[in-house]
Amino acid sequence: MNRDQFRGASRHLKGRAQTALGGVTGDPARQVRGAVNQVAGGAQYAYGSARDRAEDITRDGRHLADAARERADDLIENGRRYAGEARRHGRDYGRRAVRYADTNRTSTLLGIAAAAFALGFLARSSR
Repeated sequence: MNRDQFRGASRHLKGRAQTALGGVTGDPARQVRGAVNQVAGGAQYAYGSARDRAEDITRDGRHLADAARERADDLIENGRRYAGEARRHGRDYGRRAVRYADTNRTSTLLGIAAAAFALGFLARSSR
């Protein structure tokens, strides 16, 4: 309960007491002042409740933003790790391919020639 809620509730109770006292004593001015205080106290209490709820929503929003930022940081870190692993794997496979091509020059040359022939055959215009 914040200050506006407390003051609004106490002003509302004060207005009820004034209205009741004005009814007992027969003082219509006091009854009107009591009714005004009741309405003003209710409005102030409602304002305090709305302010309290807005503060809760703001706090929740900050919490959600912090959680989203942490999750994004984790995803970025995972992406960097996966990219590093892919780079290492690509480098390793590339080195293996170069080593294989270097040790098996004849079969590599025949494979490249066959691939070039197949691409040429597929790329030719069909007449």
